[in-house]
Amino acid sequence: MTSAATTEPQTSTPAHYAETVAKATAWACLYFTDEDDRPLQVHSVYSPAYPWQLVGGTMDHGEHPWQTAVRECEEETGIRPAGQPRLLATVYSPPGGGWPYSTLGCVFDGGRLTAAQIRGITLDPAEHDEFRVLSLSEWQELMPPGDFDRLTAVAEARRSGVTAYVESWGWGTG
Repeated sequence: MTSAATTEPQTSTPAHYAETVAKATAWACLYFTDEDDRPLQVHSVYSPAYPWQLVGGTMDHGEHPWQTAVRECEEETGIRPAGQPRLLATVYSPPGGGWPYSTLGCVFDGGRLTAAQIRGITLDPAEHDEFRVLSLSEWQELMPPGDFDRLTAVAEARRSGVTAYVESWGWGTG
């Protein structure tokens, strides 16, 4: 008779285990506003369904979220964020819209930009063709509802100091 204490444990290599868990694409971005707390967003040249975006992008292998946000910000705007990272929101979306993985993102506070800093933004034309600084009500007219809900949650997180969790941002659901 074999007791539970003498049975062989089931072993699994880390690589085998990794094949059994959910996969996700990670991204990180920065939430900037002007001195009047109006959000800044960039207009994508490659994403007509989600045209207006916060400054940021997909995490490279070996990067940490803050490193991604800083790298992407420099690439997309020419701005190098200063200071310590402050997480405003975590955003999750399940697979969908032709994308096979969940997405998990971190939105960091990029701070308030002066008029001179905003005028100095240099866009990467391969990714973005314009940027705007608008009030939330003006953004609502230009964005899919889910994107606007995310933007509103991030703005509230900065205002309140309470980190937001935005779930099911949604592919193809607006």
